[in-house]
Amino acid sequence: MVARQVVVRGRVQGVYFRASTCDEARRHGVVGWVRNLEDGGVEAWLEGSEEAVSALLAWMRRGPTRARVTDVTQTERTPRGYEDFEVSR
Repeated sequence: MVARQVVVRGRVQGVYFRASTCDEARRHGVVGWVRNLEDGGVEAWLEGSEEAVSALLAWMRRGPTRARVTDVTQTERTPRGYEDFEVSR
């Protein structure tokens, strides 16, 4: 089990990035959360197998069709034991 705190920059708000990330996370078996940041970015907490988290990160580098991702930063964290993936407000 690995955990990553992720910040995505670019045109990532108002393009269904959070909802799409939630769908993709559940598809890959990743738990955690995703939320908008006040500066226009999106932040996420991802927990799961290395393979599942890596697959979700690869998707987040592209995002949904209308998104234009310019930067993705990730920081290794200690897993907190989330049980589902949710969109935070």
